[in-house]
Formats: sequence, C-alpha cells, structure tokens
Amino acid sequence: MEWRASHILVKEKGLADQLLKRIKQGARFEALAKEFSTCPSKSKGGDLGWFGPGKMVKPFEEAVVKLRRGKVSGVVRTQFGYHIIKKTGER
Repeated sequence: MEWRASHILVKEKGLADQLLKRIKQGARFEALAKEFSTCPSKSKGGDLGWFGPGKMVKPFEEAVVKLRRGKVSGVVRTQFGYHIIKKTGER
C-alpha cells in the first residue's frame, strides 16, 4: 500500500488550530500550506508525493492511514512540529 498526502507543518499548536479552523470554514488547504508551512513542500501546496509504510514518522503515517481520500486530519504532533494532513491518494 502507498499513500499520497499534503501537509501544513508549523511550530506552534495554536497556529495549527487556527489553520485547521480556517480549512473547516472553506479556506483552500494548498493556499494555506504555501503561506504558513515551514516544510519545503510548501512550494507545492504541501504535496509530499507518494510514500509507503515506514517512510514517514509513525504519528504522521498513522494519521494518513486512518484518513479517507480527500479528508483532512486534526492536528498531528511529531518531533518536527504540528501537522495538518490531507490525504490525496491511496494505491
């Protein structure tokens, strides 16, 4: 199994909570990723491409596995910061 996902990575939980609220209110995920994410993937709207088991840190991978395609996670904490994840594919 492989998954495709985009994410927004920030350092503060408060900012992650605010961004998640904006997404739920209809803001475009990709636009917020470009503006706020600290990950280099921000230039691609947060797109991380395809990845398989063991390629991402455990809390991130577990969140992606649970999501349905097209859905957005809650705030996920890893050693890198706080992520909001959007699952964009599964194969």
